[in-house]
Amino acid sequence: MRNITFPQGDTVPVLGQGTWMMGEKPERRRDEIAALRLGVSLGMTLVDTAEMYGEGATESLVGEALDGLRDEVFLVSKVYPHNASQRGVIAACERSLKRLRTDRIDLYLLHWRGDVPLEDTIAGFEALVDAGKIRQWGVSNFDLDDMDELFDAPGGTACATNQVLFNLSRRGPEYDLMPWLATNRLPMMAYSPIEQGRLPTNGVLSEIARKRHVEPLQIALAWVLSRPGVIAIPKAGSEAHVRANRAAHDIKLSDEELNLLDHHFEAPSRKRPLEMI
Repeated sequence: MRNITFPQGDTVPVLGQGTWMMGEKPERRRDEIAALRLGVSLGMTLVDTAEMYGEGATESLVGEALDGLRDEVFLVSKVYPHNASQRGVIAACERSLKRLRTDRIDLYLLHWRGDVPLEDTIAGFEALVDAGKIRQWGVSNFDLDDMDELFDAPGGTACATNQVLFNLSRRGPEYDLMPWLATNRLPMMAYSPIEQGRLPTNGVLSEIARKRHVEPLQIALAWVLSRPGVIAIPKAGSEAHVRANRAAHDIKLSDEELNLLDHHFEAPSRKRPLEMI
């Protein structure tokens, strides 16, 4: 498994595991727990979740799934913007820690920009770092102007990452956000790297996949993983899906294949507003 390093020195795999919409259907709980545990055993040791997911139900599932595995995992969670005041973020983190059955979160993110001043959120994050409740903090769904404002705020340069929507059909960050992150040596975390399975699987994706005897969405995930400085966090609710994601990591796309994908899924030629789903 290829790795990437955060500014504070933590090294993580470029392929992790997302958990959005997991833990919400009791009949799927056993399969989802097995999938997460398998992913960890296959080297996908970064696990991403959020208090928003299932209003805490997903964090509870992750806590159960990581029983006995916590020290092997780099655990990421996110705080609601309306909970991101200096005191509110501390209280929210405590609730997440309880659901996750752990004493620390490795990376704690502001889920998206809200009305709370950034300096208040940063102060709460830093208090959590000082208390050993989180190891580092970052943001999610921040566009370039948000990152500039963050870095101008007191303590803002301690940000470890920005997690955004990025895949073949959502390439907007490539225009200006990804270069900015690269200049500041911040990894970008890509959520929904295969558009929750909704990418068109006919055409060029099918053509490349057929020649390689793999699935089209594995090619789409391999493309995200080919981007420098990017961590992909696809969700997989079954062991078969986990194995397919892990196999995508080992697909090295040729220059010809990358050019074909660029032709059919064009890179942005102008600024696009950051997208969220």
